[in-house]
Formats: sequence, C-alpha cells, structure tokens
Amino acid sequence: MTETKVYNSSEFIVRDYECDVQGVVNNANYLNFLEHARHEMLISKGIDFVKLHYEGIDLIVTKVEIEYKYPLRSLDRYVIKSSISREGNIRFAFNQTIIRIPEEKLIVRARIIGAVVKNGKPVFPGDIIGKLDLD
Repeated sequence: MTETKVYNSSEFIVRDYECDVQGVVNNANYLNFLEHARHEMLISKGIDFVKLHYEGIDLIVTKVEIEYKYPLRSLDRYVIKSSISREGNIRFAFNQTIIRIPEEKLIVRARIIGAVVKNGKPVFPGDIIGKLDLD
C-alpha cells in the first residue's frame, strides 16, 4: 500500500435546510458533504468525472464507514480534510474528517472505499493513480 497523501481542505458553512427537526445536520447530509469534498480533491488533480464517464470509466464507492463524533448546527463553519491511499490493485481509500472551525472540533471521521470500473467491470486505475501521485 502506498503512503497516504493529503490533497485538500475545503471550507463550508451549514445551511438551514441541511438540519433536521432537532436543529442538527441530518446524518445523511454528511455523505453529501464528504462526496463534494472528494470531488473537489479529484478535480484539483485533473480528474474529470464527466469525461471519464463518457469514456466508459466510472469511480464508484464500494464501502462507507462514518464515525459521528459531534453534531453540526445551522451556520456552523467547518472544514473537510481529505486524503487518499491505495488499497490493493483496484481499490483506494479516502480518509476524511469534518472539523468545526474555528475551535478545531472533530465532527466526523470517515473512510470511503472506492474502485474504478470500465464498462461495469473493475479495472486497474493506472492513469488515475498517476494523477493522484499514488504509484
């Protein structure tokens, strides 16, 4: 397995509609937050999801592990830190944290396992690994 690389840190603010009746961010919204940060990270490395899809290549999520430590509330500011590492030949792991700022409070710790498929079949992600400096 290759060394973990940290690629980006994205800052956001909680919007009212992301909260549930208890006044905290609904647990399902954290999946959206994490996905958005992963996409920003990949785009920053020159990986274009749409272009890949039209070439028959898709990046898919195969497993999600989320540890909810503390809730976010409306107007909270937070940062998502994302890193990635290889998991064998065709899988990779995104390790992400959501941290409320400015006090640096850990909100969520997540591990997202993904793979690359071409025309629906798992493939070795050579070009993607190169762009992510994971070779």
